[in-house]
Amino acid sequence: MSFGFALAVPVAVSARATRPRRGPLGPVIALLLLLLPALLLWAWDRDRMLAAAARHGPRAVESVRALQRELAAVQGADDLQRLARLNRFFNSQIAYAEDLDARGEVDHWASPVESLARGLGDCEDYASAKYFGAIAAGVAPAKLRLVYVRAAMGGGARAHMVLAYTEKPGAQPLILDNLDGEIRPATERPDLTPVFSFNAEGLWQGTSGPAAGDAVSRLSRWRDLLAKARAEGLF
Repeated sequence: MSFGFALAVPVAVSARATRPRRGPLGPVIALLLLLLPALLLWAWDRDRMLAAAARHGPRAVESVRALQRELAAVQGADDLQRLARLNRFFNSQIAYAEDLDARGEVDHWASPVESLARGLGDCEDYASAKYFGAIAAGVAPAKLRLVYVRAAMGGGARAHMVLAYTEKPGAQPLILDNLDGEIRPATERPDLTPVFSFNAEGLWQGTSGPAAGDAVSRLSRWRDLLAKARAEGLF
């Protein structure tokens, strides 16, 4: 499975169609043709997101509207600008809480709208919200992976999850984390030891190397989360 952030069916425009017509419709058609590439970047569904938020109440609607303003603001920006803005947004909108305290469950992978509705989440919720938010903003899904890590904390190691962005194969991953508000190269995060990573396209040991399987089929919570995020209009 892969995410698309453009129309699924190619748009064919003939040479005759691209030539401005005479009369009052000519300028309108020419403007639409100029705007078409920008319109194709919009991956998220405004109305579906708001409808999903409305089921959680006014707080969720307000937070989702704020997210939509962030997504609109980064249209046309480069990947790093998109990631920086969304990283700040989700870190500020979600307060850390264990699943048992926030939802009464031992391990619940919340959708972005669920996390924004409660204003609470654990590391999986931060990482996945940033993943779906980045895709909605136009970042290529193949550049993004959720990474399970061992994080050095208090003299020990703790299971943790972050989002990694890799501009191109072989490049140094950048880490988006709720523990550190700054996006940093993986080399500047010696406190994190990667265990495995995944996205909608695969599952890997560590953050690189050959694929270790299909995350969608092997991780049931991830499969359920993909379905929820799609229903919420994030891709």
